[in-house]
Amino acid sequence: MVLWLLFLSAFISSTLFPGGSEAVLAYLVSEATQPLYLLVIIATLGNTLGAMTSWGIGRVISLRYSAEKLFKPSHKMAVLRLQKHGSAILLLSWLPIVGDPLCVAAGWLRINWLASLLFIMLGKLLRYIVVIYIVGVTVG
Repeated sequence: MVLWLLFLSAFISSTLFPGGSEAVLAYLVSEATQPLYLLVIIATLGNTLGAMTSWGIGRVISLRYSAEKLFKPSHKMAVLRLQKHGSAILLLSWLPIVGDPLCVAAGWLRINWLASLLFIMLGKLLRYIVVIYIVGVTVG
């Protein structure tokens, strides 16, 4: 049950809705009832699928809306960086505020889904490994 809650928290945290998957992960690490590798896999999977959902939303709405209607002025820089650097910039999809719009913009720009998936997953994986390391150092 707790793994489903972690997955759901990670999924929601990676969409345009706010969430706290890092806090849920930190709590589960401190409880030490689940193997760390399993927590990392579940959190990364949920967060990656949430980000790819945002990518898919961007892809669908690209058929109807222009960039001016879709993105806030504060997010236009993310779109420009994505156009310049391609899918590799999605390594930063874990960042607060700009990460979710980056995923939507990648879908809207029709950035290759497989490359997007791989870079998003790698960025999310590294973030959760760092969270576990920090919690482990603090708790341990």
